[in-house]
Amino acid sequence: MKDTAKHQGLRNQLATLLEAKGIDDQNVLSAIRKIPRHLFIDSSFESHAYQDKAFPIAADQTISQPYTVAFQSQTLAIKPKDKILEIGTGSGYQTAVLLHLKAEVYTIERQHELFKKTATFLPKIGLKPKRFIFGDGYKGLKEQAPFDKIIVTAGAPLVPKALLAQLKIGGMLLIPVGQKSQIMTLFVRKSQNEFEKQELGDFAFVPMLEEKN
Repeated sequence: MKDTAKHQGLRNQLATLLEAKGIDDQNVLSAIRKIPRHLFIDSSFESHAYQDKAFPIAADQTISQPYTVAFQSQTLAIKPKDKILEIGTGSGYQTAVLLHLKAEVYTIERQHELFKKTATFLPKIGLKPKRFIFGDGYKGLKEQAPFDKIIVTAGAPLVPKALLAQLKIGGMLLIPVGQKSQIMTLFVRKSQNEFEKQELGDFAFVPMLEEKN
């Protein structure tokens, strides 16, 4: 697939729609306008790429709704050089937004099929996370901690203590918490043992997978 002027026009329309829904971070909107979302899904479903909805990809996973990607990115107030851990690389679309925002991204994917596909795809469009790991997101990435921000892109039945422990003081964890539907929940680390919690509304995500062996 190519990236054409028509695709650019559809991205502009999508960014305008997201702005109407309350996304006002101009850097996030710039990322939405720039990143060719149609390249992240199967070419036979290209017509769905710039609708504001989630869409199935490989391994029973989904590419997140653009509003959700923009909302999570805006909520974390990402700055250049922020050290970010992403749990659930998936298609790599959220990863691409984080990289467009000039963050240093460490990303973990649990599904091996998706891991291989996305690890090959991202460099093809000129994107390279600091590290791309096949592993269990519940454990985080202790050897690279602490992180400025941690973003979880799958529904977690509980908040993994390992992720809270891997935040810097002042750092933020944004995670959808719940079983069938989730509440987007923001944790800000105030001190070694103190976290401020804020609930930001209902969302729907595929479940976060845990290593079984």
